[in-house]
Amino acid sequence: MEFRKNDLVTLEIEDCGIDGEGIGKADGFTVFVKDAVIGDTVTAKIIKAKKNYGYGRLMEVLKPSPHRVEPKCEFARQCGGCQLQALSYDQQLVFKTNKVKGHLERIGGFTDIPMEPIIGMDELFHYRNKAQFPVGRNKEGKIVTGFYAGRTHNIIENRDCALGVAENKEVLDRVIAHMEKYGIEPYNEATGKGLVRHVLIRYGYFTKEVMVCLILNGNKIPKEELLVKSLCEIPGMTSITINVNKKHSNVILGEEIRLLWGQEYITDRIGDISYQISPLSFYQVNPMQTQKLYAKALEYADLHGEETVWDLYCGIGTISLFLAQKAKFVRGVEIVPAAIENAKENAKLNGLENTEFFVGKAEEVLPREYKKNGVYADVIVVDPPRKGCDETLLETMVEMNPDRIVYVSCDSATLARDLKYLCERGYELRKVCPVDQFGMTVHIETCVLLQRRTM
Repeated sequence: MEFRKNDLVTLEIEDCGIDGEGIGKADGFTVFVKDAVIGDTVTAKIIKAKKNYGYGRLMEVLKPSPHRVEPKCEFARQCGGCQLQALSYDQQLVFKTNKVKGHLERIGGFTDIPMEPIIGMDELFHYRNKAQFPVGRNKEGKIVTGFYAGRTHNIIENRDCALGVAENKEVLDRVIAHMEKYGIEPYNEATGKGLVRHVLIRYGYFTKEVMVCLILNGNKIPKEELLVKSLCEIPGMTSITINVNKKHSNVILGEEIRLLWGQEYITDRIGDISYQISPLSFYQVNPMQTQKLYAKALEYADLHGEETVWDLYCGIGTISLFLAQKAKFVRGVEIVPAAIENAKENAKLNGLENTEFFVGKAEEVLPREYKKNGVYADVIVVDPPRKGCDETLLETMVEMNPDRIVYVSCDSATLARDLKYLCERGYELRKVCPVDQFGMTVHIETCVLLQRRTM
């Protein structure tokens, strides 16, 4: 039977795709259905049809799966940020474990994978210490803020995201009230007009410090001293800044930061290490789970005080400083100059003098330092972006021949590709541990230990 767009089909959901969508079959025709859960029987409308498969919109759950739960957030389906909110948490962990294992098998070609049990979350909601809220007007002309609907730039109004902290709503209420009172226009992506683009909020999970950064299509906001006074009534307010972004693009942050009140950073800690976090800093958004992730990386690094370690893609030194507590010396590399300045400050803040940080691309800095200056490593730790490691970097890592490589990954597909490269060139996959940093979403972090093979 041939299926076309707008056809209605009844499906038993038998599997789950890598983006959390349910997968069912109708007369051999495979249909991917967002918001459907394994075990559901559903009616779906075909919205896109190929020869042997298509994509459907969930119309009705005829028989709910035993794993289906009521989403905590009423906007879960519209927003798209929490792809798994309708799936019980124990099954989310099963899905994420299988996702990592599947990529290692299909892309990496690994068998008999040494998987450790996934490290799940204790607190499933209100765990995000950072949120970026776009500001605009709805169809009725009202100023709104919230999150973009999946694959669009239409704002779903929501000032109290179930994954964020309670302080977010308090900040947004005051910013929007100020805009309404003084006739301040939100930014319009279509015209490039308007002033307020986004509101960035960071929260110190352990210090309770609050940061507010207003991203503006201009240099200042009218009556800013009154807005500052209002925001300072929120307990824990520590930093209020303006970020200037006049570019007609969908890039959120510009490069210029102006301090309105307080200091340019907040402080938080992971384990025994404190970090200064600025509006532009990369910092893991779930500090409780990050502590578990870094503890696993430190365990895999197996440091005894005599090792020289390279930490590649080090950001503001989050992992570097964790490692420096146990290593003889740690060198970190990061492409963002401001992040390296943060890393140096964070090393001073924690009294760690056995560190050195380099600005540049990891795939350029490491080969240069190895070939020109003869640096070596007993252990290399990498925590790359989603695209994984550049092959030039992997090649240099193999040439340096460290005893252990610890790979922290935010994308198990590129992880599998890179592990295949390394294991074909003298390394053995010893341990794989998924760590759930982002409950209710399809995202999964993974910590891996590679050991140099002995001849």
